[in-house]
Amino acid sequence: MRAEAAPGQPPRVLVMGAGSVGCHTGGRLQLAGAQVDFVGRPHRLATLRQHGLGLSDLDGGRQHLAPDQLRLHAQVPREHRPDLVLLCVKSGGTETAARELDAALPAGTLVLSLQNGLTNAERAQAQAPKLVLVPGMVPYNVAELGPGHFHRGTDGQLAARSHPQLQGLAELFKRASLPLTLHEDLRPVQLGKLLLNLNNPVNALSGRPLRDQLLQAQHRQRFADLVQEALTLMRQDGAEPARLTPLSWDALLRVLRLPTPLFRLVARRMLRIDPKARSSMADDLAAGRPTEIDVLCGEVVRLAQRLGRSAPMNQAMVEQIHQAERAAVR
Repeated sequence: MRAEAAPGQPPRVLVMGAGSVGCHTGGRLQLAGAQVDFVGRPHRLATLRQHGLGLSDLDGGRQHLAPDQLRLHAQVPREHRPDLVLLCVKSGGTETAARELDAALPAGTLVLSLQNGLTNAERAQAQAPKLVLVPGMVPYNVAELGPGHFHRGTDGQLAARSHPQLQGLAELFKRASLPLTLHEDLRPVQLGKLLLNLNNPVNALSGRPLRDQLLQAQHRQRFADLVQEALTLMRQDGAEPARLTPLSWDALLRVLRLPTPLFRLVARRMLRIDPKARSSMADDLAAGRPTEIDVLCGEVVRLAQRLGRSAPMNQAMVEQIHQAERAAVR
């Protein structure tokens, strides 16, 4: 097990994947006193070098790190000895990022996967056998509202599978206003997040911000249908996803299917969403990037296949998003 940061020395954090989640989380940790290094793509690094890193949230908070306060890298620094790595690349880049980390970092380095989907930590561990991979979960939405400006538009609390080194960093996350809940078994939480993420493709195809999309009955109905199909399969597999909203999953489905005037009244807490918030999948489609549909609806399709069943609604969504991806790059 790697030692924690020496007394009097700031914790060292490496962000592998300076996208929305990576920049937001890393920026908050740096403002809380950590030494943070960001590894990202050239276009992202160029933006941060010009504009710095701006952070805001739906509660009105606003913070900024100037360009000269940021430690930016195109690849993992070879002599770096981080106390924690945040793996924040898109799911399609997991294996490549893990191999780079494994080649550059000391054995036993703790890597926390803050990615969508169910299997990224396991996939990364297979490519980085000398590192310690821990799955995590980001429940809230982060959108890039302008060059280098990342905005948290919904509520929620970070979660991860319990690990002694993470327990030692709990105070840092608390100071950063990113309290981290640790679970002996993260799987139910991951399943719950997967169900909530089934709204991502609905939002992306709607062309609307999240709050506006949820106020449209046809979009809520499609989201509910995707969740119902996935929830039924999970229960047939003997799993019960954790509740990530004030409502049980069955109650949430009933609320989503209410007429819009009633939904607006009943779902006030659910609608505590910044008007500017949108899904990361919407951003990916708009930018012509591949989406993570295969680790969201695609995960439901694979579960159905394993159970000898079908998931026609999630399968149709996979096909529709892939069609939209192809149209976006023409």
